[in-house]
Amino acid sequence: MSDAGLTPAEAARWAVLSGIPLAADRSTAVAATADHIRSVVSVLRELDFGDTPPAAAYRAGEEECDAAV
Repeated sequence: MSDAGLTPAEAARWAVLSGIPLAADRSTAVAATADHIRSVVSVLRELDFGDTPPAAAYRAGEEECDAAV
């Protein structure tokens, strides 16, 4: 796949290689969806989570409520 994005023909080829036959009229939509997912993932990869603990470290109900009303 090039940096320009996934073409409908490439989407159809990858679908066949994955064992998922793709109807000809669906390859354009699949290519567009794959490009969108790729762009979202690339933004997520750029985020700096720093010292953010993993979700398993969160304990529901143990947080302190300090908001003013």
